[in-house]
Amino acid sequence: MTTATLRKIEMYIVSLWLLFLLIAVKEFHLVSWEFSLTKDGFNTFISANVIAIISLLFLLLGLIFYARFRYTLKGSSELPKKIVKIEDQNFEHLTFLTTYIIPFLRVKLEGRDLLVTFLLLIVIGMIFVKTNLFYKNPTLALLGYRLYKVDSEGTTNLIFISREPLNIGDTVLNIHLSDNIYFVKK
Repeated sequence: MTTATLRKIEMYIVSLWLLFLLIAVKEFHLVSWEFSLTKDGFNTFISANVIAIISLLFLLLGLIFYARFRYTLKGSSELPKKIVKIEDQNFEHLTFLTTYIIPFLRVKLEGRDLLVTFLLLIVIGMIFVKTNLFYKNPTLALLGYRLYKVDSEGTTNLIFISREPLNIGDTVLNIHLSDNIYFVKK
């Protein structure tokens, strides 16, 4: 597996942070605290909250991947790019949220539905990685990142991810994430 593919998978998991958080809240079952302090109580608590715990583990994994992403962004950049045409693509975050995350919250996470949901998340992830759509990430939007479709001098249809607002004429430093996708900063 290439570094670029691994990065895409990590960003897909980061994109599901909100889903993992909401599933953990939805599936959490409170057990009496006094009872939980015994071995049987602890086992009961764990078995009643397996899905919530797994969701929290994936949330933690996403946090680790986001930290790696931030570390990567501090690395060296390629030659600056000057923006000659720009189109805001922030609606793409909302598309992912309404298409994939919200419907999953309506599914009962037990039995076959749990298996089907898990397999569907894997298939969607494979599609996002193969089609290079991993950047359509509502978590990045929550963290203040913006998406832009940009033409720069000599190159068209680039996707820029930036924390800063970008405009025509701006010159940006960039870090190549994958294919035509770049993290940029002024």
